[in-house]
Amino acid sequence: MPPMSFGQGGPQSQWDPWTPQSQQQPQQSQQPWNSGNSDGTPDWAALAEASEARAKRRRLLFIGGGALATVAIAGAVAVAVVSANGSGQASDSPSSQLPSTADIPSATATRPSFAPTSAPPPLDPKDFVSSAEKDKAPLGPDLLFPGTQLTMGETVYKKGPTADTRTCGSAAQGTLPKVLDTNECTRLLRVTYTKGDTAVTVGVAVFDTEAQAEKAKKEADKKSIVRSLSGGGVTSFCTGAVCRSTTNSYGRYAYFTVAGFTDGKDVTEKSTGVFRAGDDLAEFAFRQIRRRGEAQASAAAEG
Repeated sequence: MPPMSFGQGGPQSQWDPWTPQSQQQPQQSQQPWNSGNSDGTPDWAALAEASEARAKRRRLLFIGGGALATVAIAGAVAVAVVSANGSGQASDSPSSQLPSTADIPSATATRPSFAPTSAPPPLDPKDFVSSAEKDKAPLGPDLLFPGTQLTMGETVYKKGPTADTRTCGSAAQGTLPKVLDTNECTRLLRVTYTKGDTAVTVGVAVFDTEAQAEKAKKEADKKSIVRSLSGGGVTSFCTGAVCRSTTNSYGRYAYFTVAGFTDGKDVTEKSTGVFRAGDDLAEFAFRQIRRRGEAQASAAAEG
């Protein structure tokens, strides 16, 4: 019998029925497979061998998959062990590296605490000039009215004589001596300023309390006039002529002005320069008393 041929046109390879088909040498050219005898009957032995080879490969695959499953189960068990012995998280979890809630300091524990504080209320300057107990700064006519002249706006007044009288009634006239003595005035400071033929005397009466000064202001009337102060180049004024006067108070001080002409003329409603001079000097007296309180309040705050 001539040898069995599987295709034509190239070298042939002999098929070994005892070797699995996957291990056979590749054929140079493939033709439709025909297994069996020359009479056309199947080669049952070869088919059985091929089936057994396929079954063996399937068993190997099942064994490999089982090994992978075993590794996965072992990993799960390891995670469970770590969870049982640790913080309840796997070691590769980011949250497992954080401290527990009890270990994290609370916001109130780390926030610095300070004792409640409040800035003290500002000192009231008027308090320091409202009673002799607090008003301890040096006092005198040249301290209360310093310098040699006074500028109010665009007007310049020349400073004249000053006086410091302990018997207040002797430096007043009309009904004012009684008002000062009744309310226990302790000092009467006076200063005169001039501008041209106009002269103004400012008198500052000093009391122990604010209540005494306010009472003196209320009791003063149109005839309560401070005595004009002349001398040092200032001629006598407001001794018989009509003059203009003012009365006011601040703290424990009552202050008065008398303004007129140095030539003896009477002051009338048209004497606007005299009115303005009297108002300027009354305003300046108020400012100086208030500044006295401000200076003492500032010194007390710094001390």
